Amino acid sequence: MSLPQVAFTSEKATKWRNPIGSMEEARISRNITTTAYGGAHFSQASVAPADTARTTIEVDRVDFCYGKSKALQGISLKIPEKKVTAFIGPSGCGKSTLLRCFNRMNDLVDHAHITAGEIRIDSVNIYGSEVDVTELRKRVGMVFQKSNPFPKSIYENIAYGLRIAGIRDGRMIDETVEDSLRRAALWDEVKDRLHKSALGLSGGQQQRLCIARAIAAKPEIILMDEPCSALDPIATAKVEELIDVFKKRFTIVIVTHNMQQAARCADFTAFFYLGRLIEIGRTEKIFSSPDQKETEDYISGRYG
Repeated sequence: MSLPQVAFTSEKATKWRNPIGSMEEARISRNITTTAYGGAHFSQASVAPADTARTTIEVDRVDFCYGKSKALQGISLKIPEKKVTAFIGPSGCGKSTLLRCFNRMNDLVDHAHITAGEIRIDSVNIYGSEVDVTELRKRVGMVFQKSNPFPKSIYENIAYGLRIAGIRDGRMIDETVEDSLRRAALWDEVKDRLHKSALGLSGGQQQRLCIARAIAAKPEIILMDEPCSALDPIATAKVEELIDVFKKRFTIVIVTHNMQQAARCADFTAFFYLGRLIEIGRTEKIFSSPDQKETEDYISGRYG
């Protein structure tokens, strides 16, 4: 059983689902430039996976502003398919702003907009006039920092979105609800109370329900904005286990303030500071021998 697949642009549907390339091995090549921002001088890095890698998301020299305030400056990076990429950095560095650009959630904020550059998913500029934002968000699911289940039953939290997508087959909806809850490691805990309110679940269960809701639409990319910040260690461990399983099927980008979490979960890690990308590379390299002093200072706890 599978759900209908749709492209977020009718004219460029073939670009949304390209042939899958090998990502077993990737090498990072960096282009380091010296920049100045707010009076501080530091290095900025860009990342390119190996030629055999398939890039899912490409950020090309992006500037982003809230009104007249610049939140992102000259961001360029590539995010590989079916890997976990973590964004780290101190509060206010722009990592969540960039994450929300990937499914255009920032469109909902007044006077917030990209002022330069492009963001491409499977070679399609997602800010192009031909892009259907609703379809884009079906393909790019999101899990927020604070769990936000609908004030409906556990079952309806997942089924509602399927019906909105036009699915009317009751058996397909039932199967998708069960499959999504199983994938989110929640089925055994809730199978006997599917029609009770989701608000009666614990915080960790609610967050896993939100993850189940996100994957029910069969996205290709999952964005996670500090998904464990309000969870206890046991619930956090369960979410991290899901991330490890999900990366076999989805491209995952996670924002986290927890550097240990990034080290445990991510294949690649990007460090942001003052609205700029300072360094990105394989996680083990970033945490053991970063190229930039700013990265080393942050990881060692000298600031942040």
